[in-house]
Amino acid sequence: MTETLTDVFQEHRPMLTGVAYRMLGRVADAEDVVQEAWLRWSSADRGDVREPRAYLVRITTRLALDRLRQVQSRRESYVGPWLPEPVVTDFGPSVPDTAERAMLADSVSLAVLVVLESLSPLERAVFVLREAFGFPYAEIATALDRSEAAVRQLAGRARRHVDEGRPRYDVDPAERRDLTERFLAAAAGGDLEQLLALLAPDARLVGDSGGKAKAPLRVIDSADKVGRFLLAVARGAESAFEFRFVEVNGAPALLALAGGRPDSVFQIEVRDGRIQCVYIVRNPEKLHAVDPG
Repeated sequence: MTETLTDVFQEHRPMLTGVAYRMLGRVADAEDVVQEAWLRWSSADRGDVREPRAYLVRITTRLALDRLRQVQSRRESYVGPWLPEPVVTDFGPSVPDTAERAMLADSVSLAVLVVLESLSPLERAVFVLREAFGFPYAEIATALDRSEAAVRQLAGRARRHVDEGRPRYDVDPAERRDLTERFLAAAAGGDLEQLLALLAPDARLVGDSGGKAKAPLRVIDSADKVGRFLLAVARGAESAFEFRFVEVNGAPALLALAGGRPDSVFQIEVRDGRIQCVYIVRNPEKLHAVDPG
């Protein structure tokens, strides 16, 4: 019986982790929620569980909602901008369809997760369950203990808000990889003119250090300011860091290693062939999921 319980839970664990991560934006928080869901699952009265998947999604979502309300109050005192924790993504052969891969990558992208931060906890839960995982409204309503009509209203508000805030353009991964390589070369070479040619005029840079590493405490706006900041950071960095390309949150990114350990993750957002936003995560507490060791 124990093995059966474990097998069922392990079958659904990737989905549960995906739900919790998209709601919370941190791997450690998501793992804590999934572990608590396992404890609830392992001690549940089997007579109360008709559909294991629905039951597990329900308890995971509710636990994630409780955790989200707790961490949101902590984020109010966070030092500097807050970004989601980057995770290395590899959907593998289990998701062979290109359209499905694109949907999953978009739902976990840094840009979308940043927008989700502005939603209410319930709106975020509905959006994640509906848009990222395609759950029926009726099933979401049961998970959240709300009426189906209320869930549809929450879904509509969340979708409109995300559509307003998310990038309205699709970028080929090869194009983003090429731009990332040119971005690194221009910054490492100290070539401000080339860097400005890559940046959109209204480019932004968002750095997340949590006060635990050097990073701008405010969003940097305009290509000139972003370019000059990056060149200042790049001076001497080429010899101090090893750079690797990784796929982070569904898109190419640069992982900077110092002494073999993660120091920073750089990812760009692209529009019309130019860099619209540069995300930099330097908070060491958010780099465990990209540690190659």
